[in-house]
Amino acid sequence: MTEVNFKLAEEVELLRLVTVGSVDDGKSTLIGRLLVDTKGAFEDQLLAVRKQKGQEGQVASAAEIDLAMLTDGLSAEREQGITIDVAYRYFATPKRKFIMADCPGHEQYTRNMVTGASTASAAIILIDARNGVMPQTKRHTHILGLLGIPHLIVAVNKMDLVGFDQAVFEKIRQDMQAYCEKQGVKDLICIPMSALDGDMVAVRGDHLGWYEGKTLLETLETLSTLGGIDALPFRLPVQLVNRPQTADLPDYRGFMGTIASGTVRVGDRIVAVPSGNTSTVKEIVTFDGNLEEAFAPQSITLTLNDEIDISRGDMITHVEQKARDAKEITANVCWIGSEPLSERKKYLIKHTTNSVKAVVNSIDFRRDIHTLDKDAADELAMNEIGQVTFKLQKPLHCDAYADNRVTGSFILIDTFTNNTVGAGMII
Repeated sequence: MTEVNFKLAEEVELLRLVTVGSVDDGKSTLIGRLLVDTKGAFEDQLLAVRKQKGQEGQVASAAEIDLAMLTDGLSAEREQGITIDVAYRYFATPKRKFIMADCPGHEQYTRNMVTGASTASAAIILIDARNGVMPQTKRHTHILGLLGIPHLIVAVNKMDLVGFDQAVFEKIRQDMQAYCEKQGVKDLICIPMSALDGDMVAVRGDHLGWYEGKTLLETLETLSTLGGIDALPFRLPVQLVNRPQTADLPDYRGFMGTIASGTVRVGDRIVAVPSGNTSTVKEIVTFDGNLEEAFAPQSITLTLNDEIDISRGDMITHVEQKARDAKEITANVCWIGSEPLSERKKYLIKHTTNSVKAVVNSIDFRRDIHTLDKDAADELAMNEIGQVTFKLQKPLHCDAYADNRVTGSFILIDTFTNNTVGAGMII
């Protein structure tokens, strides 16, 4: 990348994206197209993925590049022509920089998709214009809705294979709007395109004159990135207690962690949970020096004016905005374990820096991904989604996921295998 691009990366704001969809809808090709058209791919990468091997010299045009190969980095992905794991790619424009996660489309890799989408502020849902809305598309869309992704963009791809027919696009747009309205998605944008040829990706092209909206890149550049995370109540999950025990710092005791949400200032009154002890902030220490104020998602060390009991897994909040203490939680669960989730089973809930033993008290319902109806269920199989109530061994200091995506989410760990088997969003 040029020096100019590096300077741009330092000055413009960041948008985290995720691309999802069914198998062969063209996710990797779309990201490859964006990388090529925004000059986000290095020359040696372009040379390595030329369609015609053995040629020397620079790549002459995008047509000579196997776009999907720019993101499919695993040898198994290249051999099978599919995406298996999440691939993260960076690109930038003069207006904004982007980190995009290319998630696998196969149902068996839904767990990877949940990982890639968990930190995104916007999602691109690819749909093959020939196939319309597929079951895996609905599953991904439902998960994105549960994760609270603020912006959903439906990219109706491969329009060149249906003759750029507007009626095909309108049918898919109506189907997706009807599905998303059922789960309260408010910001849904639908764009027709051909990722292979580039129509409506970074440039308008010559074949979709009937579509009057913005290109995909223009849309991404104008989406709001204000998540308001620094305006939420202050939450600092304690990751480590720092006690240097040196001659220069004989009484130093700092509480280290990444601010999950909100803002903290020197002098603020704080409370530590679960102990309930209170104090005031003495210092906000960082690698680059002390601060008067810090905000999410900065990593900091807090020192306090009083000696109070705080350890890893505790949470520091403002006195007037404490987190909820719950010994029973109800959550939407995306189940990704090979063995089904069932009542009375025991798991470990990993929430921020805290771990709590839990038992499944009840499976309230399983969600039908086609109709979004609530079906009675006594277990959740792999890739199924449902509402589950857990009883906890000790109180969890949490928020509702709708209020705070960091302190309202958790993962479930099998206590016997130590495998991650589920992702939960607290209601």
